[in-house]
Amino acid sequence: MTHPATATAPTTPTASTAPVTLVASDLDRTLIYSTAALQLAMPDADAPRLLCVEVYGNKPLSYMTETAAALVDELARATVFVPTTTRTREQYHRIQFPGPAPKFAICANGGHLLVDGVSDPDWQDRVARRLADECASLAEVRAHLVAAADPAWLLKERVAEDLFAYLVVERSLLPTDWLQELAEWAGPRGWTVSLQGRKIYAVPKPLTKSAAMHEVARRAGATLTLAAGDSLLDADLLLAADLAWRPGHGELADTDWSAPHVDVLTERGVAAGEEILRRFIRASVPRHGL
Repeated sequence: MTHPATATAPTTPTASTAPVTLVASDLDRTLIYSTAALQLAMPDADAPRLLCVEVYGNKPLSYMTETAAALVDELARATVFVPTTTRTREQYHRIQFPGPAPKFAICANGGHLLVDGVSDPDWQDRVARRLADECASLAEVRAHLVAAADPAWLLKERVAEDLFAYLVVERSLLPTDWLQELAEWAGPRGWTVSLQGRKIYAVPKPLTKSAAMHEVARRAGATLTLAAGDSLLDADLLLAADLAWRPGHGELADTDWSAPHVDVLTERGVAAGEEILRRFIRASVPRHGL
């Protein structure tokens, strides 16, 4: 099954080509978890052992279970494992995954395609041309965000990689209709709006994880694409993959989002990350039978 998303078609494997599975997974609240997102509902004595995979400001920030860490190592050796994130490149490079370093990674919601840790200039040029042709400028959108936000609930305003903007807000004080009004303003200008936790993202419509995933699949000669994610910005990625999974938490769960080829897991928190990795391995290497 193929879900076209870009003008460049994936490479067609020949009969002699070994099957290649590409795994494109969101990171935060999908594979890795902050302390607040762990959702350790079991008795303390039964809690899983955790491995810290990210340090920020000299403090531990993100974790996965030790079992999940071993599964990531196994998965990265058996597939083309592609971390796929809205994080900036700097934020992505803080993460230390177990196992071999990924050949490819997708950052800034598809704005940067990393090859051996370095952003691919050809991909950057393609993205820049599409944004210039199809969307209002970042400067215009950013100015509107700042002007429309109320200091009573706005905590921070940020730009990521000169590609998109986001606000950090006090969600309990955010007016119920403000997000809808912003979306109605942004839509005709070629931008999308989503609320994830305390962050309101304004992202150009062509800036998608799925487009970058298809480019990696073309380069890797992938015959099967697998994906996972928890947020509204992951929906296009899940739809573009051959098989996909979402955890029992997150914005997609809150809106009861689903698709025929997307499995909805009951697990929540860090346990969901572990289960997603098991599902990836089952789908890509059936003989494991985990």
